[in-house]
Amino acid sequence: MKVVSLYYKMVNGLEKLKSIPLLLIRLILAYGFYVPAKMKWADINSIAQWFKEMNIPAPTFNAYMAASTEATGVVLLILGLGTRLITVPLMIVMLVAIKTVHWHNGFEAGENGFEIPLYYLIMLMVLFVYGGGKISLDNFIHSRFRKRTQLSFS
Repeated sequence: MKVVSLYYKMVNGLEKLKSIPLLLIRLILAYGFYVPAKMKWADINSIAQWFKEMNIPAPTFNAYMAASTEATGVVLLILGLGTRLITVPLMIVMLVAIKTVHWHNGFEAGENGFEIPLYYLIMLMVLFVYGGGKISLDNFIHSRFRKRTQLSFS
């Protein structure tokens, strides 16, 4: 019984820390999207041409969409603002990247395979399900809104 009790004390303690991994996931993803977004915006015409060579429809439009999504994702993930909302277009970007760039190289990251985009996709899914955590503007706004609605119904 002592082992079970100790286990549940540990679980309760870890519950209080779950926002830290969510914050770290947000920051790692923001950093991971920063360089590709910066690269795309540095020469958007070359990206559009590359998209055209990969037979991506509306290559110029999609180059701007990918660059905008990644750049917006960087800001929103850092702030923890609209976390669940921004994960959806970022997951789409990752799925397209896996299909068009990485899939034919296999799994291994060292071979430009889909390993890293898959990890990003999984981390984005975690944020979609759990949100940005307590250390986020989402949580701050939610707690302020909840306090206001409780006051108006009191």
